[in-house]
Amino acid sequence: MTAVLTPAPASGPPTPVDRVRAARRGSRRRAAVVSWVLAALAVVLTVVTLTLGSFDVSLPDVVRILGGAEIQGATFVVWDLRLPRALTAIGAGAAFGLSGAIFQTLVRNPLASPDIIGITAGASAAAVVAITQLGLNPGLAAPVAFAGALGAAALIYVLAWRGAVSGYRLVLVGIGVGAVLNAVTSYSLTRAEVTDVSEALVWITGSLNSATWSGLPGLWVPLGVLVPALVVLTRSLGGLQLGDDAAAGLGVRVEPAKVGLIVVAVGLAAIATAAAGPVAFVAFVSGPIARRLTGGHGLALVPSALVGACVVLAADYAGAYAFGDTRLPVGVVTGILGAPVLLWLLARANRIGKGG
Repeated sequence: MTAVLTPAPASGPPTPVDRVRAARRGSRRRAAVVSWVLAALAVVLTVVTLTLGSFDVSLPDVVRILGGAEIQGATFVVWDLRLPRALTAIGAGAAFGLSGAIFQTLVRNPLASPDIIGITAGASAAAVVAITQLGLNPGLAAPVAFAGALGAAALIYVLAWRGAVSGYRLVLVGIGVGAVLNAVTSYSLTRAEVTDVSEALVWITGSLNSATWSGLPGLWVPLGVLVPALVVLTRSLGGLQLGDDAAAGLGVRVEPAKVGLIVVAVGLAAIATAAAGPVAFVAFVSGPIARRLTGGHGLALVPSALVGACVVLAADYAGAYAFGDTRLPVGVVTGILGAPVLLWLLARANRIGKGG
């Protein structure tokens, strides 16, 4: 008995489904590679922050200090000064990056970030009024700023509601509310004592100078709640990225999903602002940079968080040591870096016909 060998059918050209699957696999691989590279960069920046400065500490000594060793002089510098500052920079930067990416994806507009649409303006106004008019210690301004950010977000959402929340209406209302809140901040500064004004200005520029171990739970514990909530809502965010009608067709409950995502995004912006002040442009630039690195596909949430962490770490170190004897707050450095990105985004939007 002889076996009959039949030739395998020739594979035809790839179908559209095959091409989509291949593109998705490639996009996921690229996003994973970018995320690992950004994570490595964040580790390098953290090591630089812990070891180099006005008082250099060798890397082996840093490792021993982190293991519990006591090294005269170095332990205080690394454990009490630099490590809380680095952890605050990482947490606040990641929170800003995630918040900006969520808003920009929901609204489908790169200008929609908490520092553009008035969320951080609410935090600043609340903190400045409390410091300059109520005599609050600037070190206690974090919970007031958190409440101000939540209040501003609620006001923006209510004013933007017309049976549903339109992305462009949310941006326009947010810009208007932010302008009013910035006016409140300016008025409060003009009516305050000089000492109160100087303390408020240090806070509203965005600074990590007050970062301590006692302040870290107020940043990292809410992050531990909000990030899992975002993971649960990621599928809905992916659907909303395609538009409300397409999301509804995919089974997404559009308005509840929007409300949940906005609450998460506002919470992330609020805790970051409460921890580090309204650091300019971090939420705004993290998403576009992450999407450019990943090829513009997918949500790029993890890369956005890592970009935010790297930006704040690098800006804080540069502000402390890159300008000689002049020490600049982290918010000043990010403002210098973020303004060109804003101009680039506006120019790019005009080139593709979305600049208005």
